[in-house]
Amino acid sequence: MKNETIRKLKAMRLPAFAEAYQKQIESEMEYQSLSFDERLALLADAEHDSRHNNNIRRLIKSAKFASTSAFLGNIEYLPDRHLNRALLESLADNEYIRQGLNVILVGATGCGKIYIANALGVNACQSGYKTRYIRLPELLMLLIERH
Repeated sequence: MKNETIRKLKAMRLPAFAEAYQKQIESEMEYQSLSFDERLALLADAEHDSRHNNNIRRLIKSAKFASTSAFLGNIEYLPDRHLNRALLESLADNEYIRQGLNVILVGATGCGKIYIANALGVNACQSGYKTRYIRLPELLMLLIERH
């Protein structure tokens, strides 16, 4: 009966739910003290988290970032880079996106513009925003093609 339930869960496209259920079956003693509602909540959480993480991965992949591992918390605020820490930290809440504002990064070669752009984009994807990484020359070519 349990194998049939797992098969049905997979057929209904609930793979994380099925995997978490299989784990509960295999470690029954570990989950014995939990109520039905608590066990069901763990299963639902597993499926929800899996779908959320898959959505973030899909958004990041479709954004075509130069560096998908860029992270706002890893930006180095060295004095010679002249980065405004308060400004970058304020961008982390994505309020500029909700307000329909743009961010334009300018600076010398090698100062980290691409990394910061990717970090902002990955941060936006993690908040569920569809994002597209595009460099200025490519953007200009797209604009020329449309006109």
